[in-house]
Amino acid sequence: MTISPTIRMPELHQVTLKDVRVATWICFFAWTFAVYDFVLFGNLLPSFAADMGWTEAQSTTVNTWVTVGTAVVAFGIGPIVDKIGRRKGIIISVIGAAVASALTAVAGWAIGLSAGIGLVFLLLVRSVAGLGYGEQALNATYLNELFAQVYTSPEQAKRRGFIYSMVQSGWPIGSVIAAASVYVLFPIGGWALCFVVAVFPAIFIAIAGIWLKESPQFKNRKAALELLRAGHVAEARAFAAAAGVSIEEQTAPLSAVFKGESLRAVVCIGLGFTLSWFGVLVFVILGTSLLTSATGKDIDFSDSLLILMISNGTAFFGYLFHGWLGDRIGRRNTIALGWLLAGLSFAAMVWTPSEQSVLIIVWYSAGLFFLIGPFAALLFFNGESFPVHTRATGGAIINAGGQVGAVIAGILVTASLGAGVSWNTTAMLWGVVPTVIAAVVILGARSLPPGAVRVD
Repeated sequence: MTISPTIRMPELHQVTLKDVRVATWICFFAWTFAVYDFVLFGNLLPSFAADMGWTEAQSTTVNTWVTVGTAVVAFGIGPIVDKIGRRKGIIISVIGAAVASALTAVAGWAIGLSAGIGLVFLLLVRSVAGLGYGEQALNATYLNELFAQVYTSPEQAKRRGFIYSMVQSGWPIGSVIAAASVYVLFPIGGWALCFVVAVFPAIFIAIAGIWLKESPQFKNRKAALELLRAGHVAEARAFAAAAGVSIEEQTAPLSAVFKGESLRAVVCIGLGFTLSWFGVLVFVILGTSLLTSATGKDIDFSDSLLILMISNGTAFFGYLFHGWLGDRIGRRNTIALGWLLAGLSFAAMVWTPSEQSVLIIVWYSAGLFFLIGPFAALLFFNGESFPVHTRATGGAIINAGGQVGAVIAGILVTASLGAGVSWNTTAMLWGVVPTVIAAVVILGARSLPPGAVRVD
């Protein structure tokens, strides 16, 4: 095989350590404020429902339909990013979160004018917020590829998961900011003001996206494919080999992700992710509903926000811990252990009498520590489980699976509450049990050796 001297070979795209550090910080703040908007809706749902005159079952039904829209949007962004690039995908996600926050602020006014049209408007707006939720899969894909370029020594490779955990810790930080903003802003301007304020950080992050550099793996593979499509087969393969990427699989990412090594990851990680989101829906998104309900923990709304802030602060350290542990015992095993302990902790919280508020805080904090913390390992594990060609698509499918789990859980929670089942029993059935099952299912995924670096 010879390479024609008349063909001008493209330059290998590379990034520096400084580029990666800048990208890491931008991705951290982007995820933090995307979570802020995403969690805000769940935190404010009891007050929003009260203004609209909804029952508990009606409010969870609305949340379920919102989750359906979020899943569709989060799923759709993956194949697009495998086509247009990681950098553009992140910027689009941030802008989408800002638009969703702005339009949510006027949703109540729209419902007031016309309940039916206003409700459809609310569902569409909160579906757009799926772009913000989908950003965590994009961040994992993007940073996984950047880290593989600069953190190459054995010592650096063993810290990649911990570094990524600091980015993913934007979830509890964003949740704390959301709870704190409700605590401060709600008495001043109600739920609408909370969503208006959420717009401005997202705008700042969208501007900061100018400094993001495209993933070398994505850009180099794209250059190799352009050579291949131009008929320069030898040159394309030589360039791909030099870049450490594969161009053998050329089918659409949405088709390729259900073949070969990608299929096992989609099934095992995806199913585990889906089941874990039963717990996320019950104990995080609908956490205020569980805590304030008379058939739940029967805690005052203001006190429940304080519990959420304290518990999510604990979850921040859960991210760091599980990111660190994943670098040592493997990410798959870390995820399974965390979710098992999360199920046991939430079971203890549900069984704790309402008057023992200190114990409720302890068990709730432990539950969030072990439920949310493993996502730092899981999102990075996603990136390691797929080749470049299907990495964003596979990650998006798994990420959207979380919303599918939330939809199914929402339907089951709504049915339970509508049938007169208490919030405590509902939380046990559709929050605790699926979380424990998720811990078992994830063990079916292929485990990668700690410290291994995947560059293709």
